[in-house]
Amino acid sequence: MTSTLPTNKMANAIRALAMDAVQKANSGHPGMPMGMAEIAVALWGNHYSHNPADPKWANRDRFVVSNGHGSMLHYALLHLTGYDLPMDELRNFRQLHSKTPGHPEVDITPGIETTTGPLGQGITNAVGMALAEKLLAAEFNRPGFDIIDHHTYVFLGDGCLMEGISHEACSLAGTLGLSKLIALYDDNGISIDGHVEGWFADDTPKRFEAYGWNVIRAVDGHDVAAVNAAITQTKKSDKPTLICCKTVIGKGSPNMAGTHNVHGAALGDKEIAATREAMGWSDAPFVIADDVYAAWDAKAKGLKAQGDWNAKLEAYAKEFPQQASELTRRMKGELPGDFDKAVDAYIAACVDKKETIATRKASQNAIQAYAQVLPEFLGGSADLTGSNLTNWKESVAVRANQPGNHINYGVREFGMSAIMNGIALHGGYLPFGATFLTFSDYSRNALRMAALMKIRSLFVFTHDSIGLGEDGPTHQSIEHVSSLRLIPNLDNWRPCDTVESAVAWQQAIKRHNGPSTLIFSRQNLPFQERSAEQIADIARGGYVLRDAKDAKVILIATGSEIELATKAAEQLAGHGVAARVVSMPSTDVFDRQDDAYKASVLTKGVPRVAIEAGVTDFWHKYVGLEGGVVGIDTFGESAPAGVLFKHFGFTVDNVIATVKKVLA
Repeated sequence: MTSTLPTNKMANAIRALAMDAVQKANSGHPGMPMGMAEIAVALWGNHYSHNPADPKWANRDRFVVSNGHGSMLHYALLHLTGYDLPMDELRNFRQLHSKTPGHPEVDITPGIETTTGPLGQGITNAVGMALAEKLLAAEFNRPGFDIIDHHTYVFLGDGCLMEGISHEACSLAGTLGLSKLIALYDDNGISIDGHVEGWFADDTPKRFEAYGWNVIRAVDGHDVAAVNAAITQTKKSDKPTLICCKTVIGKGSPNMAGTHNVHGAALGDKEIAATREAMGWSDAPFVIADDVYAAWDAKAKGLKAQGDWNAKLEAYAKEFPQQASELTRRMKGELPGDFDKAVDAYIAACVDKKETIATRKASQNAIQAYAQVLPEFLGGSADLTGSNLTNWKESVAVRANQPGNHINYGVREFGMSAIMNGIALHGGYLPFGATFLTFSDYSRNALRMAALMKIRSLFVFTHDSIGLGEDGPTHQSIEHVSSLRLIPNLDNWRPCDTVESAVAWQQAIKRHNGPSTLIFSRQNLPFQERSAEQIADIARGGYVLRDAKDAKVILIATGSEIELATKAAEQLAGHGVAARVVSMPSTDVFDRQDDAYKASVLTKGVPRVAIEAGVTDFWHKYVGLEGGVVGIDTFGESAPAGVLFKHFGFTVDNVIATVKKVLA
């Protein structure tokens, strides 16, 4: 730090902005920003490599506020260091359409790396970012050219460490030796309910040492020099580091510091006035003196850092033009030019083979085909690789001292999903990870966060229904597909055969404004014959698979139930009832089609029956209250899949009976 301004004045600028913004909004969390102010001075003033003029610079350090309720600390830092975040935005903290929402949101505020607030997910995203950095460095760096070389810094508090996901993520980070991951723990002993010793008595340093982390204990979090020295020390470690910073929540407030009262409420005018006096801060609310701005200003330093890196990249490109071009493409998130050609060739092969296989195997075959042109593929599974089939012939397992492209996440479904989000946010890789569909419940909030952030994480879920069989109701998905469809901006695909599986993967890969789920069967499903036009229409989410002249009923189905729908349509014809079969592998995508197309598939006035091995309520949006649904509204049973489908009414006879009831 080259500034001659006292560090306490730099820290107090954060405190003033935080308490003033929360007071104006009459809501927010001033305690954390006030308590971590000196830690922020040490990190951002001495170590954090970034460029306010280019928040997306590829080799910037990543900074994550996992305790996202303290968002005003981050906004204050961004404003003070020169990002495009004017003071008016701080005045509009927590107001509609401002760039300073209550919790940090990526792509809303320049300089925010991930959306945080659900505690524990920020540190987990950071594990993904640090992992992406390590793998990219191993793949692209060459002697003399450390073109990928940056750190991931995290602020986190007691709440993050109480959340179970932090155990999942930090355990894996230690195992993989993510040495450029540095977490600064705001050890203030306070959460919303009060002093945490009554419900959080862990020996946190020992816990992290057991994970294989480097731990620096009992650092005075209000001593900038001490925090700075601790961060400097971490650079020598070959492990991820936890710096335990002892702090006082709400420091600076004469009457509320150290209490839970300052955690999540405005201080009030009287206490703010007392705090200003105690800090020796005479400036009016939202006024920062020129010498404070000058001390914090990171624009020139950031411009030089990125300029030096650009020069290195230019030299690297001369020596290694292919690698430089590939790295640039991948960090931009662009697909290779031959991707569509590879997809077309693979779909043609599927049509030629006409295989009857489980769609989980069809998924693996698609991965195998697409991996040949997608070096950015970074697969994985939560300890179910042999069942989820997310590996491929050329995949290499990631280990601490072995870079690769397939991650054994262990039994950590939630951790896996949030780590994937961090990888996607970092850039350079296209992450996908898998578990059984019923365990999507463990992952759910990370799926929601991916959808909220509009990032390209691909969540693979296999064993998608009672077709799982003998493992029984604990493992059989009933409500899961429908519940995933309720998450905004999440595309869900449940394909019925090899061709639909290939298209589902293609569409998920090509989607750049949100995540997708890919939902596959354990049991074999037959190949369905289609025209070229029908294959093209799969990408529209729903299409007419089998048609009949003057159809009296429309059968809508997905996944494994397509076979049942087509067989029922054949027998209905023998009963004098012409039936159209609509395959709807993605209701989300179908709903985005224009009205004309949707009407051409689901003809108005024609009665409809939906067939899916899951809860029935969802399907009434398509069949109406007068339509029929062949589904299951109870939990499953333990028995072979064929027995279960018959037991729960997934038979041709029951579909025909349902159709007749609807037509009666």
